[in-house]
Amino acid sequence: MRTLIHVPIIHTSADLGSMAKDIAKKGIANLGQEIWTTHRETVERFWDVISNYFDSTNVAGMKIYQDGMVGEDEVGKQIVEDAAKAGSKNYQLVSRLLERGAVLVRTEDFKLVKQEYDRLLAITRAKSTTRKIVAFTKYKLVKTMLLNKRDAFIAKRIDETLGPDESGILFIGAFHKIKNKLPKGISVRETKDANKVSLYQKLLPFQDKYPKRFDELGKYLVSEIT
Repeated sequence: MRTLIHVPIIHTSADLGSMAKDIAKKGIANLGQEIWTTHRETVERFWDVISNYFDSTNVAGMKIYQDGMVGEDEVGKQIVEDAAKAGSKNYQLVSRLLERGAVLVRTEDFKLVKQEYDRLLAITRAKSTTRKIVAFTKYKLVKTMLLNKRDAFIAKRIDETLGPDESGILFIGAFHKIKNKLPKGISVRETKDANKVSLYQKLLPFQDKYPKRFDELGKYLVSEIT
């Protein structure tokens, strides 16, 4: 049977490129420096837990499917290397897995990824509140459609490239819904509950209203994987 290890990821600042400073500034403004710093520390520890899990996993020959990965072979490896050097804990882990014999696979459609990135970039680069609202509205109108198209493309790539009795690792944002688009012949092994990971992110702006639940979810993110 084909097996896929599912890692629902949270992006760190290093993953966000030119948007990182704007997002951090907004996070501090909305949450306060203390809460924002605690959140960033939680995300860093989350990635430490994910890394620890794969330290004891034989990954030789496993296919790597990475959120946003539009290249493979030398181009893909260069993307991984550049992002790892920029400080991305996600890509630093992928780099180590490749060194241990895993195989990088082109996961996404470049056009779809670029469409979403361009719309997010338009929000962060808007010079006025009105333009930000307009950019955000435009993004919200196509967000679900783009996410569904990306998910369908990713599921198709996995089905096409994961051979009989092969195993793969999918690093994908927690809001993606890949599992229900995969063929029934692929067994999915969860590292973390994607619903809990996405709920943590949804509650972040409202952590003062739901402090107990938010704290529980934060502790879940940094708990060791058994």
